Amino acid sequence: MSTTHLNTEFEQIQGQLKSFILRITASVADAEDIVQDTYLKAAEKIESFRGESSLKTWIFSIASNLAKDKLRAKRRWTEDVTDICKSAAMSNPQFFQEAMQIRHSSTQGAFEIKEHIAFCFTCIAKSLPLEQQICLLLKEVYDFKVAEILQIVDTSEAMVKYYLHTARAKMISIFEGRCALINKEGTCHQCSELNAVFNPQQKFQEEAVKIDMVKAAEKGDKEHLFDLRMQILQGIDPFTSGAAELQLHHLEHNRKVMESFLKKNEV
Repeated sequence: MSTTHLNTEFEQIQGQLKSFILRITASVADAEDIVQDTYLKAAEKIESFRGESSLKTWIFSIASNLAKDKLRAKRRWTEDVTDICKSAAMSNPQFFQEAMQIRHSSTQGAFEIKEHIAFCFTCIAKSLPLEQQICLLLKEVYDFKVAEILQIVDTSEAMVKYYLHTARAKMISIFEGRCALINKEGTCHQCSELNAVFNPQQKFQEEAVKIDMVKAAEKGDKEHLFDLRMQILQGIDPFTSGAAELQLHHLEHNRKVMESFLKKNEV
Protein backbone atom coordinates (compact mmCIF):
# COMPACT_ATOMS: atom_id res chain seq x y z
CA MET A 1 0.00 0.00 0.00
CA SER A 2 1.47 3.36 -1.04
CA THR A 3 1.16 6.82 0.42
CA THR A 4 -0.63 7.81 -2.79
CA HIS A 5 -3.36 5.26 -2.08
CA LEU A 6 -3.60 6.53 1.50
CA ASN A 7 -3.90 10.15 0.36
CA THR A 8 -6.69 9.29 -2.07
CA GLU A 9 -8.66 7.33 0.52
CA PHE A 10 -8.08 9.87 3.27
CA GLU A 11 -9.32 12.70 1.09
CA GLN A 12 -12.51 10.75 0.34
CA ILE A 13 -13.33 9.88 3.96
CA GLN A 14 -11.93 12.92 5.79
CA GLY A 15 -15.31 14.59 6.17
CA GLN A 16 -16.89 11.48 7.67
CA LEU A 17 -13.90 10.91 9.92
CA LYS A 18 -13.93 14.47 11.22
CA SER A 19 -17.66 14.42 11.99
CA PHE A 20 -17.24 11.03 13.71
CA ILE A 21 -14.50 12.36 15.98
CA LEU A 22 -16.46 15.54 16.68
CA ARG A 23 -19.45 13.46 17.81
CA ILE A 24 -17.19 11.47 20.14
CA THR A 25 -15.28 14.38 21.64
CA ALA A 26 -17.79 17.29 21.30
CA SER A 27 -14.76 19.47 20.55
CA VAL A 28 -13.92 21.07 17.21
CA ALA A 29 -10.28 21.54 18.26
CA ASP A 30 -9.93 17.91 19.33
CA ALA A 31 -11.60 16.70 16.13
CA GLU A 32 -9.21 18.70 13.97
CA ASP A 33 -6.16 17.59 15.96
CA ILE A 34 -7.15 13.92 15.98
CA VAL A 35 -7.88 13.85 12.25
CA GLN A 36 -4.48 15.40 11.56
CA ASP A 37 -2.74 12.98 13.94
CA THR A 38 -4.62 10.08 12.34
CA TYR A 39 -3.23 10.94 8.93
CA LEU A 40 0.31 11.33 10.27
CA LYS A 41 0.14 7.99 12.09
CA ALA A 42 -1.40 6.25 9.09
CA ALA A 43 1.30 7.63 6.77
CA GLU A 44 3.97 6.52 9.22
CA LYS A 45 2.59 2.99 9.39
CA ILE A 46 1.27 2.59 5.84
CA GLU A 47 3.85 -0.06 4.96
CA SER A 48 2.52 -2.23 7.79
CA PHE A 49 -1.02 -2.24 6.33
CA ARG A 50 -1.66 -5.79 5.10
CA GLY A 51 -5.18 -5.42 3.75
CA GLU A 52 -6.79 -7.55 6.48
CA SER A 53 -9.47 -4.85 6.61
CA SER A 54 -10.43 -2.06 4.23
CA LEU A 55 -8.18 0.99 4.31
CA LYS A 56 -11.14 3.03 5.58
CA THR A 57 -11.65 0.62 8.50
CA TRP A 58 -7.94 0.78 9.32
CA ILE A 59 -7.97 4.59 9.31
CA PHE A 60 -11.07 4.72 11.51
CA SER A 61 -9.35 2.31 13.91
CA ILE A 62 -6.38 4.66 14.27
CA ALA A 63 -8.70 7.64 14.82
CA SER A 64 -10.84 5.77 17.35
CA ASN A 65 -7.78 4.78 19.38
CA LEU A 66 -6.54 8.37 19.40
CA ALA A 67 -9.96 9.59 20.53
CA LYS A 68 -10.11 6.96 23.27
CA ASP A 69 -6.67 7.98 24.48
CA LYS A 70 -7.89 11.58 24.62
CA LEU A 71 -11.09 10.77 26.51
CA ARG A 72 -10.20 7.75 28.63
CA ALA A 73 -9.49 9.71 31.79
CA LYS A 74 -12.45 12.08 31.38
CA ARG A 75 -15.78 11.48 33.06
CA ARG A 76 -18.75 10.86 30.84
CA TRP A 77 -21.46 13.49 30.59
CA THR A 78 -24.69 12.96 32.50
CA GLU A 79 -28.03 12.03 30.92
CA ASP A 80 -29.52 15.38 31.94
CA VAL A 81 -26.89 17.28 29.95
CA THR A 82 -29.58 19.26 28.12
CA ASP A 83 -31.07 20.49 31.41
CA ILE A 84 -27.69 21.48 32.83
CA CYS A 85 -26.60 23.31 29.69
CA LYS A 86 -29.96 25.00 29.21
CA SER A 87 -29.79 26.40 32.75
CA ALA A 88 -26.26 27.67 32.12
CA ALA A 89 -27.27 29.26 28.81
CA MET A 90 -30.25 31.04 30.36
CA SER A 91 -27.93 32.75 32.83
CA ASN A 92 -25.36 33.67 30.19
CA PRO A 93 -26.47 36.63 28.02
CA GLN A 94 -23.19 36.49 26.08
CA PHE A 95 -24.05 33.03 24.75
CA PHE A 96 -27.28 34.24 23.18
CA GLN A 97 -25.69 37.46 21.92
CA GLU A 98 -23.00 35.48 20.11
CA ALA A 99 -25.54 32.95 18.83
CA MET A 100 -27.83 35.67 17.51
CA GLN A 101 -24.92 37.35 15.76
CA ILE A 102 -24.11 34.06 14.04
CA ARG A 103 -27.77 33.58 13.16
CA HIS A 104 -27.95 36.92 11.38
CA SER A 105 -24.50 37.12 9.80
CA SER A 106 -23.38 33.60 8.89
CA THR A 107 -24.28 31.49 5.88
CA GLN A 108 -24.13 28.58 8.33
CA GLY A 109 -26.24 30.26 10.99
CA ALA A 110 -29.66 28.76 10.31
CA PHE A 111 -31.64 27.13 13.09
CA GLU A 112 -33.42 23.99 11.89
CA ILE A 113 -35.17 21.40 14.03
CA LYS A 114 -33.46 18.46 12.35
CA GLU A 115 -30.05 20.04 12.98
CA HIS A 116 -30.85 20.39 16.67
CA ILE A 117 -32.02 16.76 16.81
CA ALA A 118 -28.58 15.73 15.57
CA PHE A 119 -26.88 18.11 18.00
CA CYS A 120 -28.96 16.75 20.87
CA PHE A 121 -27.95 13.18 20.05
CA THR A 122 -24.26 14.14 20.12
CA CYS A 123 -24.61 15.59 23.62
CA ILE A 124 -26.70 12.80 25.12
CA ALA A 125 -24.61 10.02 23.55
CA LYS A 126 -21.67 11.29 25.59
CA SER A 127 -23.41 9.85 28.63
CA LEU A 128 -22.80 6.34 27.27
CA PRO A 129 -19.67 4.39 28.16
CA LEU A 130 -17.05 5.33 25.57
CA GLU A 131 -16.91 1.97 23.79
CA GLN A 132 -20.69 1.89 23.49
CA GLN A 133 -20.77 5.42 22.08
CA ILE A 134 -18.13 4.60 19.48
CA CYS A 135 -19.77 1.35 18.39
CA LEU A 136 -23.20 2.96 18.15
CA LEU A 137 -21.94 5.80 15.96
CA LEU A 138 -19.98 3.46 13.72
CA LYS A 139 -22.97 1.19 13.13
CA GLU A 140 -25.95 3.53 13.15
CA VAL A 141 -24.49 6.70 11.63
CA TYR A 142 -21.44 5.66 9.59
CA ASP A 143 -22.80 2.34 8.32
CA PHE A 144 -19.96 0.04 9.37
CA LYS A 145 -20.69 -3.69 9.61
CA VAL A 146 -20.23 -5.55 12.89
CA ALA A 147 -17.23 -7.36 11.40
CA GLU A 148 -15.62 -4.00 10.63
CA ILE A 149 -16.46 -2.49 14.02
CA LEU A 150 -14.79 -5.30 15.93
CA GLN A 151 -11.62 -4.56 13.96
CA ILE A 152 -11.89 -0.84 14.67
CA VAL A 153 -12.43 -1.20 18.43
CA ASP A 154 -10.29 -4.37 18.71
CA THR A 155 -12.74 -6.60 20.55
CA SER A 156 -14.89 -9.66 19.92
CA GLU A 157 -18.04 -9.89 17.83
CA ALA A 158 -19.99 -10.75 20.97
CA MET A 159 -18.80 -7.61 22.73
CA VAL A 160 -19.61 -5.39 19.76
CA LYS A 161 -23.13 -6.79 19.62
CA TYR A 162 -23.48 -6.28 23.37
CA TYR A 163 -22.27 -2.68 23.11
CA LEU A 164 -24.67 -1.99 20.24
CA HIS A 165 -27.66 -3.56 21.93
CA THR A 166 -27.02 -1.85 25.27
CA ALA A 167 -26.25 1.57 23.80
CA ARG A 168 -29.23 1.53 21.48
CA ALA A 169 -31.60 0.48 24.29
CA LYS A 170 -30.21 3.15 26.60
CA MET A 171 -30.56 5.94 24.06
CA ILE A 172 -34.11 4.87 23.17
CA SER A 173 -34.99 4.95 26.87
CA ILE A 174 -33.48 8.43 27.37
CA PHE A 175 -35.24 9.93 24.36
CA GLU A 176 -38.55 8.30 25.23
CA GLY A 177 -38.46 9.95 28.63
CA ARG A 178 -37.11 13.32 27.52
CA CYS A 179 -37.88 14.19 23.91
CA ALA A 180 -41.13 16.14 23.56
CA LEU A 181 -40.97 15.64 19.78
CA ILE A 182 -41.75 11.94 20.18
CA ASN A 183 -43.48 11.78 23.54
CA LYS A 184 -46.10 14.21 24.80
CA GLU A 185 -44.85 13.54 28.31
CA GLY A 186 -41.27 14.40 27.33
CA THR A 187 -39.60 17.01 29.51
CA CYS A 188 -37.31 18.56 26.89
CA HIS A 189 -38.79 21.23 24.62
CA GLN A 190 -35.52 22.82 23.50
CA CYS A 191 -36.26 22.36 19.79
CA SER A 192 -39.40 24.47 20.07
CA GLU A 193 -37.89 26.91 22.57
CA LEU A 194 -34.82 27.61 20.47
CA ASN A 195 -36.85 27.78 17.31
CA ALA A 196 -38.93 30.53 18.94
CA VAL A 197 -35.73 32.43 19.73
CA PHE A 198 -34.07 32.12 16.33
CA ASN A 199 -37.15 31.89 14.09
CA PRO A 200 -39.80 33.95 15.93
CA GLN A 201 -42.04 34.24 12.87
CA GLN A 202 -41.99 30.52 12.10
CA LYS A 203 -44.77 28.20 13.22
CA PHE A 204 -42.97 25.42 15.01
CA GLN A 205 -45.57 22.68 14.59
CA GLU A 206 -45.74 23.24 10.85
CA GLU A 207 -41.99 22.81 10.60
CA ALA A 208 -41.86 19.87 13.01
CA VAL A 209 -44.34 17.75 11.12
CA LYS A 210 -42.09 17.89 8.07
CA ILE A 211 -39.72 15.57 9.92
CA ASP A 212 -40.47 11.87 9.48
CA MET A 213 -39.56 11.11 13.08
CA VAL A 214 -42.17 13.55 14.36
CA LYS A 215 -44.84 12.29 11.96
CA ALA A 216 -44.18 8.70 13.08
CA ALA A 217 -44.27 9.54 16.80
CA GLU A 218 -48.01 8.89 17.07
CA LYS A 219 -47.44 5.23 16.24
CA GLY A 220 -45.10 4.89 19.18
CA ASP A 221 -42.71 2.34 17.62
CA LYS A 222 -39.61 3.16 19.68
CA GLU A 223 -37.19 1.18 17.51
CA HIS A 224 -38.48 2.82 14.33
CA LEU A 225 -38.31 6.27 15.89
CA PHE A 226 -34.69 5.65 16.80
CA ASP A 227 -33.90 4.54 13.23
CA LEU A 228 -35.49 7.75 11.93
CA ARG A 229 -33.39 9.76 14.36
CA MET A 230 -30.30 8.03 13.00
CA GLN A 231 -31.33 8.90 9.45
CA ILE A 232 -31.32 12.55 10.47
CA LEU A 233 -27.76 12.23 11.77
CA GLN A 234 -26.65 10.41 8.62
CA GLY A 235 -27.90 13.31 6.50
CA ILE A 236 -26.07 16.05 8.41
CA ASP A 237 -22.39 16.95 8.32
CA PRO A 238 -21.90 19.11 11.44
CA PHE A 239 -19.08 21.04 9.73
CA THR A 240 -20.71 21.85 6.40
CA SER A 241 -24.45 22.08 6.99
CA GLY A 242 -26.46 25.27 6.79
CA ALA A 243 -26.56 25.36 10.60
CA ALA A 244 -22.96 24.34 11.25
CA GLU A 245 -21.58 27.53 12.78
CA LEU A 246 -24.57 28.06 15.04
CA GLN A 247 -24.63 24.45 16.25
CA LEU A 248 -20.87 24.26 16.75
CA HIS A 249 -21.07 27.43 18.85
CA HIS A 250 -23.79 25.73 20.91
CA LEU A 251 -21.72 22.54 21.21
CA GLU A 252 -18.66 24.42 22.44
CA HIS A 253 -20.83 26.10 25.06
CA ASN A 254 -22.15 22.73 26.23
CA ARG A 255 -18.67 21.20 26.32
CA LYS A 256 -17.38 23.96 28.58
CA VAL A 257 -20.46 23.81 30.80
CA MET A 258 -20.20 20.04 31.24
CA GLU A 259 -16.48 20.08 31.92
CA SER A 260 -17.06 22.71 34.62
CA PHE A 261 -20.07 20.83 36.02
CA LEU A 262 -18.19 17.52 36.21
CA LYS A 263 -15.17 19.15 37.83
CA LYS A 264 -17.35 20.73 40.50
CA ASN A 265 -19.09 17.43 41.15
CA GLU A 266 -16.06 15.14 41.30
CA VAL A 267 -16.50 12.31 43.73
